[in-house]
Amino acid sequence: MKPNNTSSSYDYIVIGAGPAGLQLGYFLEQAGRNYLILEAGSSVGTFFKTFPRHRTLISNNKVYTGFDDREINLRWDWNSLLSESDEMLFKHYSKNYFPAADDMVRYLADFAGRFELNLKCGVRVARITKGAEFELTDDQGEVYRCRRLVMATGFTRLNMPIIEGVELAEKYTDVSVDPDDFKNQRVLIIGKGNSGFETAENLIETAAVIHVASPNSLSMAWRTHFVGHLRAVNNNFLDTYQLKSQNAVLDATVDKIERVDGKLKVTFSYTHANGEREELVYDRVILCTGFRFDDAIFDDTCRPALAINNRFPALTSEWESTTVKHLYFAGTLTQVRDYRKTTSGFIHGFRYNARALHRMFGKKYHSEEWPAVRIKLDPEMLMQAVIDRVNRSSGLWQQFGFLADLIVVDEGRGLASYYEEVPMDYIKDGKCGDADDYYTVTLEYGPDHAFADPFNINRIERNDVKRSDQSNFLHPIVRRFSRGRLIAEHHIIEDLAAQWLEDVHLQPLLSFFEDQLAPERSAVQIA
Repeated sequence: MKPNNTSSSYDYIVIGAGPAGLQLGYFLEQAGRNYLILEAGSSVGTFFKTFPRHRTLISNNKVYTGFDDREINLRWDWNSLLSESDEMLFKHYSKNYFPAADDMVRYLADFAGRFELNLKCGVRVARITKGAEFELTDDQGEVYRCRRLVMATGFTRLNMPIIEGVELAEKYTDVSVDPDDFKNQRVLIIGKGNSGFETAENLIETAAVIHVASPNSLSMAWRTHFVGHLRAVNNNFLDTYQLKSQNAVLDATVDKIERVDGKLKVTFSYTHANGEREELVYDRVILCTGFRFDDAIFDDTCRPALAINNRFPALTSEWESTTVKHLYFAGTLTQVRDYRKTTSGFIHGFRYNARALHRMFGKKYHSEEWPAVRIKLDPEMLMQAVIDRVNRSSGLWQQFGFLADLIVVDEGRGLASYYEEVPMDYIKDGKCGDADDYYTVTLEYGPDHAFADPFNINRIERNDVKRSDQSNFLHPIVRRFSRGRLIAEHHIIEDLAAQWLEDVHLQPLLSFFEDQLAPERSAVQIA
């Protein structure tokens, strides 16, 4: 890590030296920006020193893919941060498909050191105010100032449900992880996320009874494609429920917890039984109800608005606070824009968001254009550019439907500008300039992917290109817009290997561009 800038005033301060803060710091460093990363812990990656509690990550680390191309391999590498260094790929830190959390701690420390990020640890920001600049005061009274502030702290405050007697429950953050402490006990876990089932999995061999409860039905990640829903690595517990091994998953609201004769009596209202109420007795109740953004350090001059039950900061399409100018967010805090739809809550999603945010900074504050490749406005060249990207891009793959490649048409010069990985919301908000005629390229699932049984789907026959728009699995979609209005859409038929290289993929796309670029058609549609 490079020596700290002696100045206490910066163009950018990033709070948090986890994967999001380091990823954004990498791009700021490469661009030569005046920035500083502040970290409350004694070293980087503080979160991963404690969480997940059972010390196994659920982020894929697929080392052997059959490809040598680093960009393609990032489709199945969910832990590496983006950089130009092959040495800083996570596969050099673990070969396990689900690596240990301590491997992530080592990786993040090496990443920060390898790129000499401007970083200061042991700085706990206690108060943030805003006048002409943001003013950050730490718990030792030292003051830092910046023009733009980026919060990359993640969720640091427990999300406490409103339950009478909730104080009698133990918390995921500090409950024992030793299964022997639960021998022959009846345990209720509140929360059906991965932390809840991770906790339940740990207790299967020792607890007498385990119930996992929340008001809503269980959502499986392999069905919804949202990796924050229950992952297969944590779902062995479901066998113990469905195969009658004393455990259960309850769709119920916990109304009350009370101590009676040394036990915990819990009152439930069942979701699917017309509100039927029941009282059950447990030895332990554990809260696994997630975390929320903590806005306590902001004073009234710059306290950001919150969204989704006040758990997330409310953000624009530039990940800027909707109420505080020049206050930005990175990392898992950006997921409010695609909540439970794609992967902004996780490293393999927000690493691309961080790169996009850096490019937004360049455009907004440094008179730098979003990087683009100029290509001839020719159907075959457009087709080839799209095919090259959808067969290789990891950003479009990971942030499906959220990030798009943007092709802006300049008919006067017979050229098109090809921009990579731009948020669709950013495009729709007109942040890409005066583009009247443009195309977007995304990878998306079919509209019913979250509802259909993914193991029982009638797939489109590979030559039935007229029904490509009914493809249910991840596939490319090219859309044409005129002044923000959708005027044409083309689906490339799904492919099992996600390699769109055959005539059945190429020829229909070529015909689409030929049709859209026909002079008489363009004149009518753009008028």
